[in-house]
Amino acid sequence: MKPSMEAPVVLFDGVCNLCSASVQFIIDRDPNSVFRFASLQSEAGRRVLAEIGHTLPEGDPESVLLVENGQLYERSDAALRIAKKLQSPLRFTALLLALPHVLRDPAYKFIARNRYRWFGKATECRLPTPQLRARFLD
Repeated sequence: MKPSMEAPVVLFDGVCNLCSASVQFIIDRDPNSVFRFASLQSEAGRRVLAEIGHTLPEGDPESVLLVENGQLYERSDAALRIAKKLQSPLRFTALLLALPHVLRDPAYKFIARNRYRWFGKATECRLPTPQLRARFLD
């Protein structure tokens, strides 16, 4: 599937167990199928970033990214903007966007830094089920 700048795209670390669980969490709470998904390690993920003039930094990705309306959102900005589009009561967590990054991002960075140790790392990206395949970019 070719990325559509009309649909928000969640870019995630495809070998991170926490990130993969987060994608499943989003899918389960996104009944209108608002989001599309791509692994940061995939060609589709790199293509989405290139279309908005960004590249993936070297090393392990430290953040779930959200690309929406041609804008790139990282860390707590991405997480809270994603939550804003999910079923209630999750959407109310978006009120935290009113807080400055200096208050929001340290907790996000701490979890991101320790996610492999706490949740593990897969040797390869997990493939979506056939029914969810249409929500993932090729």
